Parts: sequence; C-alpha cells; structure tokens
Amino acid sequence: MVYGLLGRTLRHSYSPQIHALLGDYEYRLFEVEPQDLEAFLKKREFGGINVTIPYKKDVLPYLSGISDNAKRIGAVNTIIVKEDGGLYGDNTDYDGFLCLVQKSGFQVKGKKALVLGTGGASLPISAVLSDLGAREVVFISRSGENNYQNLSRHADADFIVNTTPVGMYPNNLQAPLSLSEFPNLSGVLDIVYNPQKTKLILDAERLGIPAYSGLLMLVAQGKRAAELFLKETGAAAGCVIDIEKRIPCGAGMGGGSADAAAVLLGLNHLFGGLLQEEQIEKLALRVGADVPFMLK
Repeated sequence: MVYGLLGRTLRHSYSPQIHALLGDYEYRLFEVEPQDLEAFLKKREFGGINVTIPYKKDVLPYLSGISDNAKRIGAVNTIIVKEDGGLYGDNTDYDGFLCLVQKSGFQVKGKKALVLGTGGASLPISAVLSDLGAREVVFISRSGENNYQNLSRHADADFIVNTTPVGMYPNNLQAPLSLSEFPNLSGVLDIVYNPQKTKLILDAERLGIPAYSGLLMLVAQGKRAAELFLKETGAAAGCVIDIEKRIPCGAGMGGGSADAAAVLLGLNHLFGGLLQEEQIEKLALRVGADVPFMLK
C-alpha cells in the first residue's frame, strides 16, 4: 500500500525520512497543482496521505467524513481511504504541536499568545493553546484587523508561534517580524523545520528567549498519522524524540550550510578527529549547521 504527502511544493520535506523510521511502507511525495487536486483525490491511488500547505482546507469538500478534532479545527492534514472507498480526514497537527509545547516546557496557561498566520496550519495551534488555558490567542495576518502594521498593540505578548512559511528554505534569511518589539516574550515556537534554526529562532536565541523549531511537531504528527495509516499504535512513546535526533537537519535541505556541515564532519574525520566538540560547535554555529546533528 502506498502512502505519502500531498502538497504543491515539497522539496523541503523530511516526511519520507521520518516515515521510513516509523513503519515498513512506501511513502511518496505528491506534488499537485490546485487545478489537479480533485482528480488526484478521486483516483485514490494511495492508502493514506498527509496534507500540507496549501491544501489543508481545500481537501474538505472531497471527504466523506472527518474526526471530531478535525471538525473543531476546520482543517485536515491526514486522509485515509476507508474500506468503502470513502476518504476520511483527521488532524494530527494537533498531536504534533501539543507534543512540541510539552517538550518546550512553556507554561501557556493564563498567558497571551500571538499566532502568525491564518492558514490551515494555524488552526490546530490555536486549538492546542486554547485547550492549555491560554488567556488570549491573537491571529496576526497581512491584512486582517490584527496585522504586521499594528503589532504594537500586542507588545504584551508572552509567546509567539509562527505558522507561516516565512523563513523556510530557501528563504532562510527572512523573519516574519522583529522580536525586539515584544519585551515580555518568554518563548518562541516556529513550526518551520527546514532550516531547523530559522532566522526567527536565531533572533530569539540572540535575545535570550527560549525557542524551538517545528521538527519535533513534524515527527510527532507523523507518528500519529502512521498509527492511522496502519490502524494500530505503531510506535513506542520514546521514538518521537529518537527520530527527531536522527533527521539530518542542516541550515536548509539542498545545499548551503548543510553542505558546509558535511564538509566540517568530513575534514574532522580526515584529520583523525582533531577538532574538539567545542570547536565543532563554534564552527557549526558559524555556518548555520544543526549542532546536535553535527556532534552525533
């Protein structure tokens, strides 16, 4: 049975590597243009698919049923083919983001959170924050009531969550906003995972603000999706963290600092491991490579 990821541009995706570690099944990338979406879904040449931008809302009219969680969120990121041939939708992004918040240790109860973006990816994030007791969840968009021109009205925000693709490879040097405008920030989450350290994450670190990327969320939601695909609890509780550590995240898939990281590792091996971990870490940070991966 074939499974995979549905989206429009997927060269940034780590999903095939993750699902190769989650189960013994074929996992493909399905790049589909908007005008071809209906035909793709009607062919049903898959046992189940994950859904990413820009289709998390667009697939809804083609589904014969959705989970209560997906109905509440208003978006779907996982579809399975039922025995009667119908398509059933669920949202495992909720599970993934909940895992990310729990690992971060951020206490959101009673706090104000800004969610950057209003697309399908923002909806499960808002649901998790609300379920965890956030005092206020404000969506920031380009043209809505709360936008990037009037951010000053939300300078009291405690947390910022980026759900937009701003900063995603290959546009690594972009950030959706300046964190210096938020003096009360105690945490930043960016659901972008390639690069693992976006400019937003790096800006937070420079300001001493705890920050986490979306890789753990991706792995955790993938684990739940695999369970839906296989109709079983297919992965042990500890595997999510283990898989996250095994994904080779550099500064961006396809070259640049990821290549620089590989060169550093190769040189260190060539010269008999003369570089100390501290030296590798400093060099890795300078080229933007992911330090935990480099030290493996």
